[in-house]
Amino acid sequence: MKLPVRMALPLAALAVATACAPGTSDNGSAGDDKSGTLRVWLFQEVNNQPKQKVVDAAVAAFEKSQKGADVKVEYIPVETRAEKIKAAFNDPKSAPDVIEYGNTDTAGYVKDGGLADVSKEFGAWSEAKDTDPTAEESVTVDGKIYGAPYFVGVRALYYRTDVFKDLKLDVPTTQTRLAAAARKIHKERPDLYGLAVGGAYTYGAMPFIWSQGGELAEKKGGSYESTIDSPAARKGIEAYTSLFGGDNCPAAKCAGMGGNDTVTAFASGKAGMAIGGDFSHQAMEDGKVKGEYAVVPLPGADKGDIAPAFAGGNNIGVLKSTSHRTLAVDLMKSLASKKTQGELFDAMGFLPTYTDVRASVAKKGPFVAPFIKTLGAGAKFVPASPAWGQIDASLVLPTMFQEIVSGRKDVATASRDAAKKMDTAFRTGG
Repeated sequence: MKLPVRMALPLAALAVATACAPGTSDNGSAGDDKSGTLRVWLFQEVNNQPKQKVVDAAVAAFEKSQKGADVKVEYIPVETRAEKIKAAFNDPKSAPDVIEYGNTDTAGYVKDGGLADVSKEFGAWSEAKDTDPTAEESVTVDGKIYGAPYFVGVRALYYRTDVFKDLKLDVPTTQTRLAAAARKIHKERPDLYGLAVGGAYTYGAMPFIWSQGGELAEKKGGSYESTIDSPAARKGIEAYTSLFGGDNCPAAKCAGMGGNDTVTAFASGKAGMAIGGDFSHQAMEDGKVKGEYAVVPLPGADKGDIAPAFAGGNNIGVLKSTSHRTLAVDLMKSLASKKTQGELFDAMGFLPTYTDVRASVAKKGPFVAPFIKTLGAGAKFVPASPAWGQIDASLVLPTMFQEIVSGRKDVATASRDAAKKMDTAFRTGG
C-alpha cells in the first residue's frame, strides 16, 4: 500500500527554529573518542514506557556492537525543550551527544551552531535511500544534512464511540456540528469535556484558523508579516476559542492545557472528543477508552472538507560539540533505523519516515487511515523563518488564546497584539 502523503513543501518550511540562542564562540567538537559515555536526550511522551522499551532495545544492540560505548538516555519535556536545548548549545560540557528535535527546529538549531553536519554519513547510509523526500527535507538546510528523520506526525479527531451511541450523535462533518456535538456531550454528561481543547495547544488550534482561510503569516520580500489578525484568521480564532466555557471545556481548567493534556483527558475517559495525533494512539490504547473510540479526520468549515492539519514530526541529530562524533552518528542511525521505526510504530503509532516501512506498517495498522487521509487532503506548516522559534518560545499564540478565553481581551484586540509581537520577531529574525 503506497501512502498518498502530499507533504511536499519548500525546504525552509520544515526547517524552522524553536528558539534563538545567543552565539557561542566554542561549541565545536572536542574530538572523536571511540569509547566512553554518550548522552541522549529524547522527548517524553504522554505514555513513555512503550517508547522507552523500543529505545532500550536499540541502545542495547548499539552497545553490544560498539564495545566500550555506554549510552545514557534522558527523556525531556517537549514543552520546555527550547530553553534546555539552547543552554546545551551554549555549554558543550553539559550538552548531550544526540538529541531528538522537532522538524520545525532544524534551521534555528543550525543557525545557533548546535547541530553537526552529517551529510557525508547520511549519504553513505544504505537505509537513507528509502527516506521519504519530504522527511529528508526536514533535516536539510542549504543542501546539507543535519540529522536523520525519526517519524512524521499529523492530528485528527478522536471520539468516544460509546458516548456517541448513547447520545445518538452523528460523527460531525463540519466544525459547526463539531461544536454542537461537544456541547451536547457536556450537557448530557457534565462529567466529560465535550471536546477537550487547550489554550496552550497551538497545533490543535491551527486547523481552525486554516480551515477558515486564515494564515499565520505571509511572505513579504525576504521576511514575513503576521496575518494572524486578518478577518479570516480571526474567524478561525473565534471558532476555536468559542469551545472554551461552561458548556464544553471550562476556561478555568482548559485555558492552560496543552496537547498532551487534552490527549490525557481523552485517554483517561474525561472527554468525549479530542484532537490527537497518530502518535497519540498508544496512549489511547493504554487508557480507559480502549475499545470505545474511533478516529476521523478533523472536519473543516464546510461539509466534506478536512481541516488542514499541521504536518509535524521529529528528527534525531548529533550535536556539533560531541567528543564522540563517529559513535554519535552510529547511534543516531540506530535510533532512526528502519527496524527501530517499525518497532516505534508498533509501540506508539509513530508513522515511519521510510516509504517502504510505512507501506508495510500501514497494512497491519488500519488506524493510520484517517491520518493518511488528512495528509492527503493537504497539510500546512508554520512560517518558514527562524523567527518562529522566538514566537513559539515566547508563547505568543497560547497567550493570545488565553487572553480571549479568559475574557481579558476580545478576538480583535488579542490577535492584533499577537500580530505585533510576531512582526517584531520577524523583523529581528530571531
